[in-house]
Amino acid sequence: MSSSTILDKIMPTPRRANQRPPVTAARRRKLILSYLPDWILTIVLAAIFFALDEIEGFKRVFSLEDTSLRHPYAVHERIPNKELMVIAILAPIVLLPLVNVLTIRSWWDLHASWLGVVLGLSLTGAVTQFAKVTVGRPRPDVIDRCQPRPGSADPVYGLSNYTICTQTDHYVLRDGFRSFPSGHSSLSFAGLGFLAFYLAGKLHLFDRRGHTGKAWLALTPFAGATLVAISRTMDYRHHWQDVLTGSILGTVMTYFAYRQYYPPLHDPLAHRPYSPRIRREDEPWVEDGAEGRDGNGYDRTAADSTEGEVLPTTQRYAGGYPPAAHVSAPRRDYEDPYGVSGPSGQQYASGQHHASSSIHRGDTMKRPGPGPLEEVWRQGADDEDEDRTPGRRDLESGGVRGFESGGGHELGRIHSSDGARPRGVLEDDGEAREVPVGVRG
Repeated sequence: MSSSTILDKIMPTPRRANQRPPVTAARRRKLILSYLPDWILTIVLAAIFFALDEIEGFKRVFSLEDTSLRHPYAVHERIPNKELMVIAILAPIVLLPLVNVLTIRSWWDLHASWLGVVLGLSLTGAVTQFAKVTVGRPRPDVIDRCQPRPGSADPVYGLSNYTICTQTDHYVLRDGFRSFPSGHSSLSFAGLGFLAFYLAGKLHLFDRRGHTGKAWLALTPFAGATLVAISRTMDYRHHWQDVLTGSILGTVMTYFAYRQYYPPLHDPLAHRPYSPRIRREDEPWVEDGAEGRDGNGYDRTAADSTEGEVLPTTQRYAGGYPPAAHVSAPRRDYEDPYGVSGPSGQQYASGQHHASSSIHRGDTMKRPGPGPLEEVWRQGADDEDEDRTPGRRDLESGGVRGFESGGGHELGRIHSSDGARPRGVLEDDGEAREVPVGVRG
């Protein structure tokens, strides 16, 4: 046996960060099965939405003298149901992949965004339809729909009901008692609202730098949803309370769906979806109570750092959130569960492409651990000043220096001029600073 073979057994060569095993068929099958219940739930909720539309539903009594119910029935709506489907469903489904291609280019992010928007729409539709058939509020044009018998009047001690109507079209009459809440408003705010949250996350809208252009771009989908909602009052299909309630309902439901797969909008990694629910086979599992566990069995320090990598910091952060100022980590290869094109559009073998974070693997971020997110955020802010400057031992040891301008929360690159030692950058509120970076080896 040669001396080199013996040496390799005693001191094995550490595996490079970008040398990860390919995605196995078993892992791909586990990923599909882990998210299958989510897709089944969306299908069930969509089925409930259409099934409830066929129910007769409750019909409230009304007064023939109520002027708010005596508006004309609009045969041709400004935004009919088919156009609503294009605006609320088709437009987000088409635009989400476009934003994905222009930003992080990840199949996993595409899966999370499509699943999120479909979940938000199905939740909103089911809740809206359930409220419609149970509340039974008359629409502003209900008397024109009803076509009361000639000479009809309200009882002396009471109100009229639908039995006085002569309308022969059963659907028109039944739909006249489904004013609350507005389905057009709730669905448009659900679909376009998810697109707005998605844009806000990708643009880092709440990065504490106050870019007006980003705010306008992120709010544009909400403007479209608002126009749809206003059109319902112009057609006298809904009262203003119906439109307002539907808009709030759609926004709340779609944000709930968004947060199932994405971190808060103020998070430094808001542009990345949560990591898959099942861990990689090569990621270590940490026992309960062990230091560094993130709540899902992952060890942030062991799973996200490999031998010979540049260490961004020596401090472990609660919940896995780094402070706003941090030392950038080297670009590394990571696994996208479905295989994905890299940032420049190139395809990497074995479903791998480059990322630039050694705190969170891949184009995803770790799911938050136990404890309020506000507490985690405050802790990261408190530690920010402490971590703006690299360790003294790094400064004293010298080495190749690097720099970067522009700052921001986006993770940067690691460069090396002579191959002797990597160099890093410190992003500090837009100012470029040169720092040496230590290497663990």
